[in-house]
Amino acid sequence: MVIVHTHNGFPIRLTDERWQHIMRRHPEMDTQRERVLETVEEPDSIQQGDYGEVVAIRFYRETPLMSKFLAVAYKEIGRMTDSS
Repeated sequence: MVIVHTHNGFPIRLTDERWQHIMRRHPEMDTQRERVLETVEEPDSIQQGDYGEVVAIRFYRETPLMSKFLAVAYKEIGRMTDSS
């Protein structure tokens, strides 16, 4: 398990089980684990997802495929939200 901190300072865990889940759906990301973690820690932009998740986005000029935006969805458990 790896723990990184979001731009808000929240710890995010990437367990081996979660990584295997990602690999089943996105096998092209096999060698990109460090970029996934880097995107969470140092995103170019952040968007709010439709189901309470946060989406960190980072542009990579060079990847095994081509230049791409990497989007990583995660939840900040316990984060207080403004309901007003």
